[in-house]
Amino acid sequence: MSSKLRKLRETGQLPEVAPAASVHVDWQSRFADYLRTECHLADNTVVAYSRDLRRLLSWMGQRTVNHIRLSDLGDFIESLKSEKLAPTSISRAIVSTRMFFKYLQLEGVVQDNPSELIETQKMWLRVPKALTPAAVERFLDAPKKYDAYCERDRAILELLYATGCRVSEVSTLLLKNVHLDEGYCQVEGKGSKQRIVPIGRRAITCIEHYLEVSRPKLIERRPTEACSWLIVSRSGRRLRREAIWELVKRYALRADIDPEVSPHTLRHSFATHMLAGGADLRQIQELLGHASIQTTQIYTQVDSSRLKRIHQQFHPRA
Repeated sequence: MSSKLRKLRETGQLPEVAPAASVHVDWQSRFADYLRTECHLADNTVVAYSRDLRRLLSWMGQRTVNHIRLSDLGDFIESLKSEKLAPTSISRAIVSTRMFFKYLQLEGVVQDNPSELIETQKMWLRVPKALTPAAVERFLDAPKKYDAYCERDRAILELLYATGCRVSEVSTLLLKNVHLDEGYCQVEGKGSKQRIVPIGRRAITCIEHYLEVSRPKLIERRPTEACSWLIVSRSGRRLRREAIWELVKRYALRADIDPEVSPHTLRHSFATHMLAGGADLRQIQELLGHASIQTTQIYTQVDSSRLKRIHQQFHPRA
């Protein structure tokens, strides 16, 4: 139980339990407002938690929130596992469910929070997929001159791999924060944390070509002051991360690589190749913007997997 709820309960100020909540109450919008205004969570986190709640409410069907018990929530978590969701997605769903029932307590809709007793999802390691250097080369060369936005798309792919940035960080990268002469950019990561990320020579060349040839045409119909983003759409607006996902999928298909490739695959490949090249784990943590070294350590599992394959391939008694 949170300290705020504990204090309310000890002082007798916890709201009385409200009458049975209707299934028609718009919990999604109310919960989203709570996450934004009370918890001050980032927009992407609010979207993710709202999506988790939508999944929970859909699973509940006609049952009301104040009739949900611990056993029900256990069944819900099992249903997520049966859908083959990633361990990280299930863990986040547990967190969002706990926050939702905490919100219901504060609103007086429920007296007790059954989600407090949900067993925390064990975060077993799922080794992230990384492309081979040869596959990365094919991928980065996939945009061709006959593509409508070849220069922009090539700049995006090069930037994702050269920096290891998240797709949201590339989508929201401001032009003023890209310093090509000095070879770095300043990105805003999770929790609005700023970090400096180097850009390699090839990526710089592609970005310069995009800025010279393609971007002026994309923004010609928009006022200069409205075009503060580095990566823009055909209408001169910021290119959304969903659009970057789509173009990554399209070029992955053309390059004949794993169709499950995503922008995050290039981030994984960046970290894996850096580690294989001898980079220190702490340095990779700083480049990726990980708050905890434990998050970065998963890439040691990737490198261990590579070493195991080499051992099995070449050792006579493997």
